[in-house]
Amino acid sequence: MKKTLIGIIVAMFSFGSASADAGVNIGLSGVGAIFGASATETDTGPDETEKVSDTDIMGASYASFFIEKELGMAFVGLDYVLNTLETEEATSLQNDCTTTQQCGGGDVFTQVTNKVKVEFNDLTTLYAGIRLFDNFYAKAGVVSVDIDTKENLGTGSTYGNTSMDGTMVGVGGQAELPNGMFIRAEANYLDFDGASVTSSTGVNKVEINSLDGLAAKISIGATF
Repeated sequence: MKKTLIGIIVAMFSFGSASADAGVNIGLSGVGAIFGASATETDTGPDETEKVSDTDIMGASYASFFIEKELGMAFVGLDYVLNTLETEEATSLQNDCTTTQQCGGGDVFTQVTNKVKVEFNDLTTLYAGIRLFDNFYAKAGVVSVDIDTKENLGTGSTYGNTSMDGTMVGVGGQAELPNGMFIRAEANYLDFDGASVTSSTGVNKVEINSLDGLAAKISIGATF
């Protein structure tokens, strides 16, 4: 997905370079965001299947780099988050049927401790926007992020990594500064599709049912 996004933005920039009036904007952003997520963990044992669902809210702050091509009243751009976002480590005790032969009768379980943390890397947004007024604009785009699981499971199994795609819509305002500089304030809504990872033993499965959030962004940049 990352290669597809980068290929599209390079093609857009190449197309826009035919316009002498079109400039290139480059800048850095500081972002404060709040995300809500719901997930389900499924544990499949010899005698029964256990499901545990949970929802959580996570606050995050991060920095991103962006580059844009002006196309008259419109623009296209690519935004890349520079740092890793991570959840707090979640700890749970679970009755495990995979570590003892006696579980076949359904009477005896081994209680294990599971610790899981999730890291979000390479959050990338490809977007297009239009200037509604001199200083205000609206934008929409597609989002992609890599998900790395950091787990310590009592069963000894591990989870693989995956990625999620989604969409973004936002509005913002821009004020011009001297020497071709500018400053922006922006609000975005991000909505990701679901994803799932399965443990190396095939017994445990975690499904991210929903992930969305609001992000407030302050940017400073320059036009060339």
